[in-house]
Amino acid sequence: MILFIPGLLYVMVLIYMYAFQRRLVYLPEKRLNAFPDKLGLPYESLCLTTADKLKIHGWFIPAERERAVVLFFHGNAGNMSDRLESIALFHQLALSVLIIDYRGFGESQGRPSEAGTYLDADAAWRFLTETKKYSPNQIIVLGRSLGGGIASWLATTYKPRALILEATFTSIPDVGKAVYPFLPIQMLARIHYNSLQRMKSLSIPLLVVHSREDEVIPFEHGQQLFAAANGPKTFLEICCSHSGGFLRSENYKPNLDAFITKVLSEKTD
Repeated sequence: MILFIPGLLYVMVLIYMYAFQRRLVYLPEKRLNAFPDKLGLPYESLCLTTADKLKIHGWFIPAERERAVVLFFHGNAGNMSDRLESIALFHQLALSVLIIDYRGFGESQGRPSEAGTYLDADAAWRFLTETKKYSPNQIIVLGRSLGGGIASWLATTYKPRALILEATFTSIPDVGKAVYPFLPIQMLARIHYNSLQRMKSLSIPLLVVHSREDEVIPFEHGQQLFAAANGPKTFLEICCSHSGGFLRSENYKPNLDAFITKVLSEKTD
């Protein structure tokens, strides 16, 4: 009886982790708390249709004297209205921005899932290439945190000009193993986002950005992604927290600009 109760509790934890892991990975917020015009940025509000017929909300923020467009995939919490400071930074670098809210986030329909977020990313890509008529060579795909798993999928499915991974994990199960070392995460995982595996087939310039002070995704994840990728590749170490390093690190903006400038100056096939 003494062993039965702990065993039963352990089994209940396993069942919960398997059945409700979506709630642990995705933390969407429905209400948009701000819009790009708050920062004086003109924008288009978009309603994109995915391959499975869901309506996905996005913003397209054009840049004056545009040199490329960034397809920006944000993290697992909140919604795109929480990323205005990053959008403004990209705009300062003469980059237009397309950002979307994944299904279940903000005003987008549906419930989030790994396969679903790939369909959302595909709809965003089709908007840029088919509606806006951008060539892949004009598109830089940037994924932050969870968005890195989506961005790596898109970059290996299509071939944009470059891929930028910021504070991104190697895979969801690898994160889970660090947080729950007492659980058989590999057996329980139904959500994967295996960016590490995709690095082996990546054939475009890559920038990996990570902080040693990241309290959510360990610095080693960024190092492993960088090591596994084919060249050309660049690693940028920044400082501060998981969500604040991009705004507080003085070396972030100039190095991001330098990477993009170099990529755009190089000839493509």
